[in-house]
Amino acid sequence: MKVRVLVRLKPGVLDPQGRAVHHALEGLGFAGVEDVRIGRVVELDVAESTSNEDLDTMCRQLLANMVIEDYSIEKL
Repeated sequence: MKVRVLVRLKPGVLDPQGRAVHHALEGLGFAGVEDVRIGRVVELDVAESTSNEDLDTMCRQLLANMVIEDYSIEKL
């Protein structure tokens, strides 16, 4: 089974990479971009028997920093 985990910073956490991209877009003349937040995508190929609880545990223990990040799990 293919699984996609989307990891992104929690609201209110500073995102220096997002700010840099936002500034670069403005410098290139793209108006109207109000905010940029950078995250990451982790794609997993797991056994069909992998439970939702196991996927959640993987995210909490390794894939996401629960202090500053949120995640969502999508089965493809």
